[in-house]
Amino acid sequence: MAIAFKEQVSALRHLPEFFKLIWNTHPGMAIGNIGLRLVQSVIPLATLYVAKEIIDEIIRLAEVKDAQFTYLWTLVAVEAIFAIVSDLISRGINLLDSLLGDLVSNRTSVELMRHAATLDLYQFEDSEFYDKLERARRQTTGRTVLMSQLLYQCQDIITLLFLGAGIVLFNPWLILILIVAVIPSFLGETHFNQESYSLTRGWTPERRELDYLRYIGASDQTAKEIKLFNLADFLSNRFREVSDRYYHANRKLAIRRAGWGSLLTAFGTLSYYGAYVFILVQAAGAVITIGTLTFLSGSFNRMHGLLQGVMTRFSRIAEGALYLQDLFDFFAIKPEIISPPGGLPFPEKVQQGFTFENVSFKYPGNARWAIRNLSFHLNKGEKLALVGENGAGKTTLVKLLARLYEPNEGRILLDGVDIRNYDLESLRRNIGVIFQDYVKFQL
Repeated sequence: MAIAFKEQVSALRHLPEFFKLIWNTHPGMAIGNIGLRLVQSVIPLATLYVAKEIIDEIIRLAEVKDAQFTYLWTLVAVEAIFAIVSDLISRGINLLDSLLGDLVSNRTSVELMRHAATLDLYQFEDSEFYDKLERARRQTTGRTVLMSQLLYQCQDIITLLFLGAGIVLFNPWLILILIVAVIPSFLGETHFNQESYSLTRGWTPERRELDYLRYIGASDQTAKEIKLFNLADFLSNRFREVSDRYYHANRKLAIRRAGWGSLLTAFGTLSYYGAYVFILVQAAGAVITIGTLTFLSGSFNRMHGLLQGVMTRFSRIAEGALYLQDLFDFFAIKPEIISPPGGLPFPEKVQQGFTFENVSFKYPGNARWAIRNLSFHLNKGEKLALVGENGAGKTTLVKLLARLYEPNEGRILLDGVDIRNYDLESLRRNIGVIFQDYVKFQL
């Protein structure tokens, strides 16, 4: 399943929503992070300019008798201060990234759990829905990386603008050479990120199966059956078969990515050194000073790395936005069984009991009726046992009573009122069920 570049760019529309999520998680940390990055983005240009002044000042002092070194030592002190401040800011940014990332991950996990609890039971029994849930669940932890990438992208772009302004004052053509040098690498990264996402998305069912096999193959819940029925070889062989197929598909992509990436990066490096030779020729011809040579080469080198990083990170952010789309697509799924506006509370004392009136139900995607034209009355305080073969609809009847499903035909009454008119949370809070495949929570 190939993902088009247009779809990848389109996924970027989720980034404002993601920024809103970051901001709402902790506004104070978000402001602090942005402020530190703005300061940090100016320091590279300032440091390079001070280095230029230091070299020019040294050359000037070498030609002057009884030279005064006050200005030189001032420049050195300023450069040292920039270095210290830059290190402190970097540590502050890393700290805030880590703390804010954990909070965003925790908040997303909580929201995903709460949203999943609101969805209908039949949705969890649909494999396509479960693939969406699995992809969304994987995004709760992976979005911390996307957050850092986005913030670093903004910081590097601001730094590039400052450095670019400095280079343009000396030679605008160097900017053009830089752009030409990094475009091939950027296009290559974008293409392979699309293929990587397509592979990951297309293999969602298989990865779910691998997670399941990994769990049941070594779990206290399944240990008895695995030993009794000698299932260890079957499960391990099945895991090896699926994982090997995924490995070979991923290896093929990784090899092609490494090969083309090396070739395109080499082209960019040659372009960079072409510009570097041009600067050296100007310095040798005394067109520019040695300090300016240092400034231009340093700025060009820094810009080359930053621009390549920005281009590469853009494709990764676009890829991350595709995964982010999975998360927000899941949040966009709405339940069909909901409480009515102004729903009635469950009766404090049941007066009449439950009544089924010509209730019919069949599971989504199934042509066979699980229950057909069922009518009966369950009186207050009455005990009722239902006996029937598997698939006769006994459990389905209980699920309908708890509004885990809605009847296709007919209605269910409680004290003469359709249960769809009751508040859903109140109804379920007053109905207790122990299913035959009940869950024992290990808390």
